[in-house]
Amino acid sequence: MRSFDLTPYRRSMVGFDRLFDLLENSARSAASGDNYPPFDLERLAEDRYRITLAVAGFRKNEIDITAQQNLLLVTGRKEAAQQDRSNFLHVGIANRSFERRFELADFVRVESANLADGLLTIELVREIPEAMKPQKIAIGATAQPAASNDTKTIEHSAAA
Repeated sequence: MRSFDLTPYRRSMVGFDRLFDLLENSARSAASGDNYPPFDLERLAEDRYRITLAVAGFRKNEIDITAQQNLLLVTGRKEAAQQDRSNFLHVGIANRSFERRFELADFVRVESANLADGLLTIELVREIPEAMKPQKIAIGATAQPAASNDTKTIEHSAAA
């Protein structure tokens, strides 16, 4: 994979440090090739997402999900192997611990997590605070929050 030098952009753009860091970290992690466990990322609606990880062989008590600001960390820790593996002719089922990190956008929170049939499903929802939503401003009046999601507009009433 090619690596891009983002230095010229860092010099001329203010406030995009986090974005550049994400791009550089993403390129490094893709080059490392560790893609265990495999996962799907779905967009269910404009503000709803689902992450599905294939965690066959893991129990609920062996998986930990931690949500921090802008980071979702999913770790799986296998208990010490209790079965005798000397009788296996081939071991193809992964039986190792893992750590998966997902960068979350602002105002995205974990709604729920479920484990069924070897698939860990994490439901995410983006909730923009009321103060951050677009609002209509009438000239000569104070700001009034509007229920619509339209862009910020200014109403102008013409004098007759």
